[in-house]
Amino acid sequence: MMDYSHKQLFPLLCLPLVLLSGHMMGLQTEARLQRDKMNYPPKMLFVFGDSYADTGNTRINQPGSWKQPYGITFPGKPAGRFSDGRVLTDYIAKYLRLKSPVPYKFRKLMQQHLKYGMNFAFGGTGVFDTSSKNPNMTIQIDFFKQLIKENVYTTSDLSNSVALVSVAGNDYNHYMTTNGSIEGFPSFIASVVNQTATNLLRIQRLGVRKIVVGGLQPLGCLPSTTFQSSFRQCNSTSNDLVVLHNNLLNQAVTKLNQQTKDHSTFIVLDLFDTFMSVLNHPSTNNIKDQLKPCCVGLSSQHFCGSVDENNVKKYKVCDHPKSAFFWDLLHPTQAGWHAVYNKLQTTSALHQLRY
Repeated sequence: MMDYSHKQLFPLLCLPLVLLSGHMMGLQTEARLQRDKMNYPPKMLFVFGDSYADTGNTRINQPGSWKQPYGITFPGKPAGRFSDGRVLTDYIAKYLRLKSPVPYKFRKLMQQHLKYGMNFAFGGTGVFDTSSKNPNMTIQIDFFKQLIKENVYTTSDLSNSVALVSVAGNDYNHYMTTNGSIEGFPSFIASVVNQTATNLLRIQRLGVRKIVVGGLQPLGCLPSTTFQSSFRQCNSTSNDLVVLHNNLLNQAVTKLNQQTKDHSTFIVLDLFDTFMSVLNHPSTNNIKDQLKPCCVGLSSQHFCGSVDENNVKKYKVCDHPKSAFFWDLLHPTQAGWHAVYNKLQTTSALHQLRY
C-alpha cells in the first residue's frame, strides 16, 4: 500500500516542478528575446554637427574638403571629408556594422543608401550661428524632422537607430574671433552646453533610440593653437576651458538620462581623454608627428588646399600622412581618427550603442 501511494505521490510532486520548469523556461526565453533585442545592432545612423562628422555636405566651392589634397588616403580624391581619409562618422558606422550614411546633400542621388541613415553635419557649423553660412545644428535637426514628416524614415526605423552629434568647438572659435571676452567665456560655454542638451532631447523626442555626443577634443592641442610653440606643446589655458565644457556636458547628459526610462539613452564620447591618450603615447599608435600637421600652407596667408590665381599649389603635404595625427590646422588624419577610434573601443561608451 505504501509503495502504491508513493507512486501516486511522485507524479503529483513532479507536477509543480514541471509547471515551475515551464514557467522558468518561459522567463528565460523572454529574457533571451529581450537581450537579443538589446544586442541587436542598430540599423541606421543619423549624424549632426560639424567638420569632424561631415562626409560631403559642405559646398564644393568652399575651402577644404572638396579640394586637393583632401581625400588622398581615402577614397583617393577629394570627397567632402575634412581629412586625408575617413573621419569620426565613418568609424562609428564601422563599429555599428553599417555603411557610412549618405550626406543630406546627396539624398536624392543616392536613394539606395537611405536605409543606412543620413548625415546632416556641415563643416564650420556650431550649435549657434558661426561665420559659416552652412546650417547650424537646429536647422540640421529641422531637415531631419522634415524627412520624418515625409515618411522617408518610419517610427520603426528610428527605434532601431543611433544618432551621432559632433560639437567640435566652432562656436568657441567664432566667439573669440568676434571679440568675445575671456571673462564672458564660462557663461558662453554654459549656453553652448545648454543648447547642445536641447538639441539632444529634440533628437530623442523625434524617436531616435540612442544618442551619442562627442565631448570636446583638446582645443589647446590643435595645430591652429600649437603653431605658436612651433607645434611642440599644447595650450593649457585653452584646454582648461575645454574641461569646463566637458564637465558641464557630462552633467547635462546625466540629467537627461535621469529623465528617460532606461537611463542610458544619451552617451558621451570622451574625445578629450582619447585624443590626449594618443598624443601622449604616439608611438603606441604608430604616430611620429603628434602635433605637427601633415598638410600646411606655404605662408601664414595660405592653408592646406590653397592655390593661387594660376592654380599653383600654395601648400605642402608630408611624405607619410599615416604617421601624422593631424591633417591640417584643425582636423585629424585618417590615422589619427583610427587611433582615437581604437581608444574609444576600450571605453564603455561605444559598447552602450549596441547593448
